[in-house]
Amino acid sequence: MTVAGGRARGRREVSAAAAAAIALVTMVAAVLVAGCGDGGEQDLAPTLRVRRPFQPEPLKPGPVLAIGDVRALSPDVQAALAPGSDYQAAPTPHGNDWLITNNEPGQTFAQWERGGFHRPDDRRRVLYLLPIGELPAARTPPLEDLAAVVYAYFQLEVRVLPAAELAAVGATTRTNRSSGKPQVLAPDVLRWLKLHVPDDAYALMAVTMADLYPDPAWNFVYGLATFSERVGVQSFARYDPDFYGEPRPPDWRRTLARRSAQVLIHEIGHMFGLYHCIHWSCVMAGANHQAEFDAHPLHVCPVDLRKLWAAIGFDVASREAALAAAWTRLEVPDEAAWASRRAERLRAAAVPR
Repeated sequence: MTVAGGRARGRREVSAAAAAAIALVTMVAAVLVAGCGDGGEQDLAPTLRVRRPFQPEPLKPGPVLAIGDVRALSPDVQAALAPGSDYQAAPTPHGNDWLITNNEPGQTFAQWERGGFHRPDDRRRVLYLLPIGELPAARTPPLEDLAAVVYAYFQLEVRVLPAAELAAVGATTRTNRSSGKPQVLAPDVLRWLKLHVPDDAYALMAVTMADLYPDPAWNFVYGLATFSERVGVQSFARYDPDFYGEPRPPDWRRTLARRSAQVLIHEIGHMFGLYHCIHWSCVMAGANHQAEFDAHPLHVCPVDLRKLWAAIGFDVASREAALAAAWTRLEVPDEAAWASRRAERLRAAAVPR
């Protein structure tokens, strides 16, 4: 996801510089939120792309069909993938929503399986989180709590690396003309990360307080990651209302934690080859504005759950139980309750009758 747009200069197609960035960062998925131009409305979008008209349902595979044939799977996995009351249908797009401005056909399980995406193996099974620069406790969620969510979500070992100095990255910088604050060029960070991926890493995700931008023509981006090279970077800078000179509401730290986890999960999901979801209300869905983004749940739909299960091979009930504990720790009660109910039901489904 990225954010595209900017009322100050109006909507415009991707510039030549942006096109060069696309060529440079192959198969990149930019995450929440980038703005085109120097200010204006913040919209969300997934990669630097020209807006295209919304295409109606005939181009999209049905949600149940997208899951694929599950008859050969174990009863508990079948129960986890059952398109029942656990999952909400994808909302009908309207106004400036993501699917109004982006023609995305989605990705079925069969398409993902044929895509040849990376999967964890015996040598590469660790997810690394790398702080770049200082992460002030007053402005960021506890990294240990985010690591616990990532571990529960992907059922792979998570290690937090010692912080790297931002200056060591050698990234291009600029002063954002809208905010007046310094920014760092995100593709430069990705290039540096590719040189520092641990040998046993499945993926390396950097987190930073530095504000990011994906291309000189764009205002900012919350994060950027690759499908093929398994590196990404996420900025916490704009989660704090104080960044915009706005007062912090009483529950702003809970919102900070929720949005941080949501972007982190979404971005790491791209590293497993997951495209934006169109089938259900899902954490992997695209978003074109903050209200649309905040309306998404933090769990994946059955289509994307099957992809993750096929890639990683986790126990579905144990994963939900771990997620219930991790969401409780991060103070996200709705997702904790959702995962807890699922864990109990999936355990029962695994018992032979």
